Amino acid sequence: MIGAILENLRTYWMVHALFAVYTVMLAHHAWTGSRATKGVTDYYIGGRNMGAVAIGLSFFATYSSTNSFVGFSGQAYSWGITWFLLVPFIVGMSFLAWVVVAPRLRDQTEDMGSLTIPDFIGFRFGSQPARVLASVIVLFASFFYMTAVFKGIGNLLEAFLDLPYSVAILIVFFIVVAYTVIGGFISVVKTDAVQGVIMIFAAVLLFSGTFRAAGGLDALETLRAAPQTEFLFEWGGGATVPFVLGVLFAGTVKFLVEPRQLSRFYALENRRAVRTGVVVSTLAFAFTYCLLTPVGLFARRALGDGLTDTDLVVPGLLTMDGVFGPGPAAFLLVAMVAAAMSSLDSVLLVMASTAERDIIGVARGKMLTERAVVQTTRVLILVFAAITAVIALNPPGGIVSLTALSGAMYGACFGPAILLGLYWRRGNGNSAIASFAAGLAVLMFWRFTPFALHEVFPAVALSFVTYVVVAFVGEDAPPWVSVTAKRKAREVTESAGLA
Repeated sequence: MIGAILENLRTYWMVHALFAVYTVMLAHHAWTGSRATKGVTDYYIGGRNMGAVAIGLSFFATYSSTNSFVGFSGQAYSWGITWFLLVPFIVGMSFLAWVVVAPRLRDQTEDMGSLTIPDFIGFRFGSQPARVLASVIVLFASFFYMTAVFKGIGNLLEAFLDLPYSVAILIVFFIVVAYTVIGGFISVVKTDAVQGVIMIFAAVLLFSGTFRAAGGLDALETLRAAPQTEFLFEWGGGATVPFVLGVLFAGTVKFLVEPRQLSRFYALENRRAVRTGVVVSTLAFAFTYCLLTPVGLFARRALGDGLTDTDLVVPGLLTMDGVFGPGPAAFLLVAMVAAAMSSLDSVLLVMASTAERDIIGVARGKMLTERAVVQTTRVLILVFAAITAVIALNPPGGIVSLTALSGAMYGACFGPAILLGLYWRRGNGNSAIASFAAGLAVLMFWRFTPFALHEVFPAVALSFVTYVVVAFVGEDAPPWVSVTAKRKAREVTESAGLA
């Protein structure tokens, strides 16, 4: 056993050296994050005092996990040019999130004293049941997404370092839990900012190496002329256009409604920071995904037609002789591990904070000290990471399908409550709960209908219709009392008592 470990260290010394440097960075950010964390608001959302550039890069890095570098990059191998629609979907949806959601969500959540998406829903509609149900949906959808991330990084480490898949999962588990538990949101955002820059360079390396290995632009003409691959250049050739549109919508609507993405807006230091954040985030997404999306198509020429699982395209490129040199290959592997970390840490923190604040806290019904709340959240991070790691040992689907399912759940359930909740005065707890139920029901049972349309479209549509109908027939939720107003009222009361 020891001999095998030493042999692995000798063979892949460059990867292990880069991992060591990366781990030192994580430890530093965990330490600085822990020192800067004084209470629950700091641990959950960075004290609402984080800079626009860091948050913009974190917003990009949080989304761009191994799901992107392994799953999304390889999908054009079987779906061809239809998959190129990913770029406008990702850039457009992320831009909309910053322009439509960020300004109002940042201000309203501060005014409410909201720290999570479920408590925003609960405060906005004056409904504890809606808050708790939203929390359950967050936990359920997050397990699907994190399983996809674990699967992607497990496949990479297994292929590149000759590690057993289970050992790869265990390594990722320990690393991500350690710095997330210690440093909280501040550590996560600092690490994400560095990881975002690393991922941009990794996208350049991945595309350029695959492009050269395939033979440049001539590879596309060769593929187009071959009978077995000409379908890759037809719209809907690898997968029907409506189905691909459904997958893309489900995978990108999360920009507008997913808690791990929206938590970045909570943390912005002020509303003006949105202007800088949207530029940083949009440019990062546009540049990176223009490089990642065609990788699978060029890989079809470089790797041949033998792969049946597109999640193995990028691992195959990394281990293929002549595609990348030892240095670039090692950097790419570490960059993709970083990509996994940048998503796992955010999802784990969202799950743990939601469970503690919006399920356990509501059930407990009494206030704990901030120290006790943070400690409970840390334990929950460990528990949720362990559960997901076990699920990932035998994942229920591929990376793209699991990612799309998670996004579809968020879009179908939270779309009306968040978007209409921010912009429309009408609505109540019943309308929010009814929209959750309608969206979930369609996602569960649409497969049994004869329609070819992807289930995310009817699920989101029915969820919005249900919300509006129930909002009109019921009474509006009472307006929330802002944190500032509560504080002033308390000061007046205390002053009157002293008088």
